[in-house]
Amino acid sequence: MPEVLTPQKSDHGWIIAMTPEMAREAGVAEGSFLVLYLREGQVSAEILPPVTEETKQGVRESIDKFKDAFAEMKRLGD
Repeated sequence: MPEVLTPQKSDHGWIIAMTPEMAREAGVAEGSFLVLYLREGQVSAEILPPVTEETKQGVRESIDKFKDAFAEMKRLGD
């Protein structure tokens, strides 16, 4: 049975991790994402590239820098 793709809903559309086969067919990097937009009976799509190592490192640094603030927000809740 083919792999089942489970889209994740965002505020603007549905995000699907592209399979390696999808990426090859589209001529994009493996690890890319497909974003589907539904508006007024129409479907449009956008391909987002995979996250770079530089971006991942920046996120890790931000998490480390603001870990106390994140812990306080988690303690306080919504």
